Amino acid sequence: MEPRISLVTLGVADVARGRRFYERLGWRASKASTDEVAFFQLGGMALALWGRAALAADARLADKGAGPGGVALAHNVRARAEVDAVLAEAEAAGGRLLRPAEDTPWGGYAGYFADPDGHPWEVAWNPHFPLAPDGSLRLPG
Repeated sequence: MEPRISLVTLGVADVARGRRFYERLGWRASKASTDEVAFFQLGGMALALWGRAALAADARLADKGAGPGGVALAHNVRARAEVDAVLAEAEAAGGRLLRPAEDTPWGGYAGYFADPDGHPWEVAWNPHFPLAPDGSLRLPG
């Protein structure tokens, strides 16, 4: 696994309220944003705001209102097959598989593992967010 965080997802109680807050700080939401998720470009990585319950369900964690159910780190890869390879690598290194890789509703392929402290990581191939040669993620718009 390359040393990179592609996307930080924050589980929020209200996506629209969260989006307004970050926009008030001068951040510009990507055109990839919807009512369910807001994306912001942060240099070579991105921030996503997603409903806390939806994030917890996606990672197959209990929604306790805070803690690991409220934040997921994402590691995007260049090819679909890399998702399974990185999940296997994480397990071999002592991580715990939370969700095996599967096709996603947004047209990608993703799964989750937890580090030894329980922090959830999504490993994703997203054909809509290609990575640059240096591994950085660029959101549309």
